[in-house]
Amino acid sequence: MKVLVVDDHALIREALHSVFLELQSDATVLEASDCDSTLRTIEQNTDLDLVVIDLNLPDRDGFSLLAELRQHHPLLPIVVLSALDDRDSVIKALDLGALGFIPKNGRREIMSNALQIVLAGGMYIPPEALAPKAPAPLPPARATRQPATFPDDLHLSDRQVEILSLMMHGKSNKEICRALGLAEPTVKYHVTGILKALKVTNRTKAVMAAVELGRERTGRPWIADTSPTGRRRRATDR
Repeated sequence: MKVLVVDDHALIREALHSVFLELQSDATVLEASDCDSTLRTIEQNTDLDLVVIDLNLPDRDGFSLLAELRQHHPLLPIVVLSALDDRDSVIKALDLGALGFIPKNGRREIMSNALQIVLAGGMYIPPEALAPKAPAPLPPARATRQPATFPDDLHLSDRQVEILSLMMHGKSNKEICRALGLAEPTVKYHVTGILKALKVTNRTKAVMAAVELGRERTGRPWIADTSPTGRRRRATDR
């Protein structure tokens, strides 16, 4: 495992260094303290498995760095580690292509678990980012609704469940097409149905809604099985 840690505070870089060594004793952990050194390091190391970046860097805004990295290195897994843990910052980072958002004020074990999820191909969203901005009573229909099994109660097709799971793993439409052997218009059609079922307007909000619903219904985030044996295929979906 080869990772790059980007933070202008040496103590944070040292802490992350030790976390990665706990995850894998022979891990190679590179460090950078600003955007310029980050870009140079990535160009010199094309075999990185993960980049962890802070949003508050001395020479540039971390969001702009994230956008640039996603544009020039679309397959490079990136996680944000930041003191900015408000919902808007989390959503913006995920919209720009981050596969996870880890608050700096989180416990060490939370940080370790989050990194393991992303390294395994998943997406980590802090639970506090899923909370509504202001407390509000539940509407009557939701307050009286009987417990149901997520995602079955959304009435998604088997293919839509499969595509939603891949979306939650940070896959683009083209990557989903390649993974499932589907035409892009077919994937777009299913994504539109998923957004409608979750009552959201974009992919990031769909992922967050799925995580929130899974946690609400089962007590833990929902991530479907995307292994070949776990996929439920239907010939009519192709």
